[in-house]
Amino acid sequence: MKEIRKNARKLMEGFCRVCPVCNGKACAGEVPGMGGIGAGASFKANIKALSSLRFNMKLIHHVTAPDTRITILGKNLDLPVLAAPIGGVSFNMGGKITEKDYINAVLRGCHKKEILGCCGDGVPDFIHEEGFAAIKSLNGVGIPFIKPWEDNELFLKLEKAKKTGASIVGMDIDASGLITLKLMGRPVIPRPPEKLQKIIEATSMKFILKGIMTPDDAKLAVDVGASGIVVSNHGGRVFDHTPGVAEVLPNISKAVGGQITIVADGGIRSGGDVLKILALGADAVMIGRPFSIAAIGGLQEGVEKYIDEIKSELIQSMILTGCNDISSVDKAILFDEFT
Repeated sequence: MKEIRKNARKLMEGFCRVCPVCNGKACAGEVPGMGGIGAGASFKANIKALSSLRFNMKLIHHVTAPDTRITILGKNLDLPVLAAPIGGVSFNMGGKITEKDYINAVLRGCHKKEILGCCGDGVPDFIHEEGFAAIKSLNGVGIPFIKPWEDNELFLKLEKAKKTGASIVGMDIDASGLITLKLMGRPVIPRPPEKLQKIIEATSMKFILKGIMTPDDAKLAVDVGASGIVVSNHGGRVFDHTPGVAEVLPNISKAVGGQITIVADGGIRSGGDVLKILALGADAVMIGRPFSIAAIGGLQEGVEKYIDEIKSELIQSMILTGCNDISSVDKAILFDEFT
């Protein structure tokens, strides 16, 4: 991974510094690019919220080979990890590899390691076209995400997503207001509940809403018929000064846990971070920037090596907290000075 990150640093020069700690400080305001919008406060909040959590070490137990497998949205995964939908290699990542090579590296690497990769959407059209083609080449393995465009474009892309063979589709409502799209004359807009319900009812695929940051929005996602939500502030790229995902996740889980699949995305960098997010009530996590760095720096091999790293760290963290499998992870593994 050191060599992969070193190569990514060279290829992403001017767009991402591939810092030793990916915390949003050096890249604040660098959108387009891989940074957070404005002061980068939302990006930094994701990192700070996770880093403030500490584990209770538990070492008198029988756990030696934890089971990391889960079933989510009808899919059996080797890890509770998904690669987040990120696109726009040319204007966000330096353009030293093609969009096609990038998304194939992510999706094929995830498929090889038995987890799910997602593809993004944006402008120009080849971003979603290459993503959809990559999912189709894998016989529908992957999750296409579509932005909340105006109706004609939205329903056209939903139909194209269905033709990939995918059984799950997502809408990243957290992309509303994304500056890169506004600069290109293609702004995306929020949708009211009644409109979202009609959109979800119009497709036979399981539907995920990405960009949920409050219990109220989570409850509305349940009401409109979504199969899953992603608790996310879009990596801090659309709205400055939101809370970190790990701050809002417990209340969202309390509000809708057991009613809808909960995935969380924001500042997750290691297997330990994965375990923290699960302990706060998520069923699985999404990881964004580290997958992009792995794909740029090492293509499919880089993605596979990063997944191996995450799995190794997750297993180690589970052993050191006494978690035999994912279903046994709960908030008791996190240190609370008041209990």
